[in-house]
Amino acid sequence: MAYQSEITHSGKQFIGGERVAEGERTLVSLRAVDGQPTGYRFYQATINDAELAVKAAEAAHLAYSQISSDKRAAFLEQIATEIDALGDEFIHLVMEETALPEARVLGERARTSGQMRLFAQLLRRGDYHAARIDTALPDRKPLPRPDLRQCKIAVGPVAVFGASNFPLAFSTAGGDTASALAAGCPVVVKAHGSHMGTAEFIAQAIEKAAKKQHMPVGVFNMIYGSKIGADLVQHPAIQAVGFTGSLQGGRALFDLATRRPQPIPVFAEMSSINPVIVMPQALVVRGDKIAQELVSSFTSSVGQLCTKPGVIIGIRSTAFSQFIAQLVHHVEQCSAQTMLNYGTLKSYQEGITALESHPEIKRIGGQMKSQTQADAQLFQADISLLINQDPLFQEEVFGPVSLVVEARDESELYRALQGLQGQLTVTLIGEKTEIAQADALSQLVMRKAGRLLINGYPTGVEVCDSMVHGGPYPATTDARGTSVGTLAIERFLRPVCLQNYPQELLPETLKDSNPMKLLRLVNGVYTRDPL
Repeated sequence: MAYQSEITHSGKQFIGGERVAEGERTLVSLRAVDGQPTGYRFYQATINDAELAVKAAEAAHLAYSQISSDKRAAFLEQIATEIDALGDEFIHLVMEETALPEARVLGERARTSGQMRLFAQLLRRGDYHAARIDTALPDRKPLPRPDLRQCKIAVGPVAVFGASNFPLAFSTAGGDTASALAAGCPVVVKAHGSHMGTAEFIAQAIEKAAKKQHMPVGVFNMIYGSKIGADLVQHPAIQAVGFTGSLQGGRALFDLATRRPQPIPVFAEMSSINPVIVMPQALVVRGDKIAQELVSSFTSSVGQLCTKPGVIIGIRSTAFSQFIAQLVHHVEQCSAQTMLNYGTLKSYQEGITALESHPEIKRIGGQMKSQTQADAQLFQADISLLINQDPLFQEEVFGPVSLVVEARDESELYRALQGLQGQLTVTLIGEKTEIAQADALSQLVMRKAGRLLINGYPTGVEVCDSMVHGGPYPATTDARGTSVGTLAIERFLRPVCLQNYPQELLPETLKDSNPMKLLRLVNGVYTRDPL
């Protein structure tokens, strides 16, 4: 089982720097357009494969977590370089497996390598250490204070579940993997079954980077198969989980993790309907423009974005009625599009059927014309469903569909918003004067979502220090984290306090001399000065 340094196809697991195959080669990569094989076949991971992968990550943890921030940064930058170097064969394979257009694939690749470089910048900047020092006060009365120093350390091996809708940016080398590696945590990735070939290319790029940067063997591992996720989450060496997918899948992993003898955190991004609240003056001034932009947003990428506007809410008026008619018009102009895979299309069709069968929801735009592609749809729902937290209304339908909700007045709008469950985003669209008077509305929706937008659209998530891609349940299982942006590293770190430690045993972050020149909180004052 020798290490393979070139980009090749073997279909084997990535375990401890080697390609391993114990199970059967029964997993087939399929083209998204017609469900036909791409020619790539993969071995189903066995329980023993999962065990070996986790053991390899566990063996790498101590050495990798002790590697300097600069060396980890260089590793992440090398990963970015290797991903950027993947050629046309890779691009065409991603397009085959996902039906994503070339421009989207190239853009997502740039985002994937870009977030690796962003975490490298964070590592060199050093603020993620959050160093705090309270020096000893031996003469303090009535009791002396010991020397106390706090920093953050890696939690341990992390299991990462690849996402279907972002084969690059939320999968093998996505934000969960990037932030875990940045934190000093080895990873075990479970490749998503809808783009296994893409995952294999990316995994080999990561392995090449690890070898070139002399990283510990086992810092990165990846296995294939749909039946192995529970074994990963329940393995005692796994210390955290990153997941992007359905509410059902994320909740199942969360429940498994909480039932372990040692419960661990699961950071799962799951379900969000991302309400857009359209205010009255805006409808009068630019209703058709808003309608056109909204339809473009919820049909973008065939509605397969976790920030897709799934609900459009407004207050009853002549302008709002005209706005609904404009939404219908723009939906009717949309063409059917190919979804990521047959399973996603089937789920979309089932979601549409559920909406059609609900007595208080009616289709007002679009039709289910194609059996092999997704047609854009627009439904109108009674506001009581939102007020009463109807479960059908709360869970997103993944695809190019949105629901319109009409409130009789502002009071009913507030009642509906109070019924909202947790969301990734909430958007307010309004004119300057009405936005300026929307403080109460802003405070209400701030309790419901991780990102609040004004006069924009939630599709498109900037990868930067300030971004929050998270929110209260069921948007995620832990509203304190984010899966996009540098704050994502916090999910895979834990604070540790060192009391009366000699200088020789202190990490560089906490030594008196401050060799890393970090901004540290020393006796209540932020400073870069040595003690």
